[in-house]
Amino acid sequence: MGLLKPLGGEVSVTMAAPPEKVWALVSDVTRIGEFSPETFEAVWTHGATGPAVGSRFKGHVKRNGVGPTYWTPCTVTKAVEPGADGTGVFEFAVGLDKNPMNTWGYRLEADGDGTRVTEYFRLTPAIYLRAYWLVLGQLRSRTNERGMRTTLERMKAVVES
Repeated sequence: MGLLKPLGGEVSVTMAAPPEKVWALVSDVTRIGEFSPETFEAVWTHGATGPAVGSRFKGHVKRNGVGPTYWTPCTVTKAVEPGADGTGVFEFAVGLDKNPMNTWGYRLEADGDGTRVTEYFRLTPAIYLRAYWLVLGQLRSRTNERGMRTTLERMKAVVES
């Protein structure tokens, strides 16, 4: 049934760079404008200066690369720097603190001499978002997956240079 399908998607890319170098890039929200086809800038807010659980920032988004343009409030929900095993995660909720619309994140895993990076998004499973996903989910998922692949490939070019 369409209402029970996962409300999200993910894309993975392997980068020829150590997890620590990749972590530094994916967790620096102020650089997202270099990589994302939709979010063209982000700024830390409420005194935050970097990735820590509870840190807040605003992302400036141009939906589908053409509009509308708007600011989105975000809160870091996971900030696990890569450990000895090379795994780490950076994740943030988009929307108001008590009512986020969705969650975006990056999972890092050591992969030989490099790092496998998975960018993902998950909509909050509220009934109105389930209805949206039922009607427009396939289209939005494809758009998001193209955007995530573009973002990761652009990041890859930077960390591998």
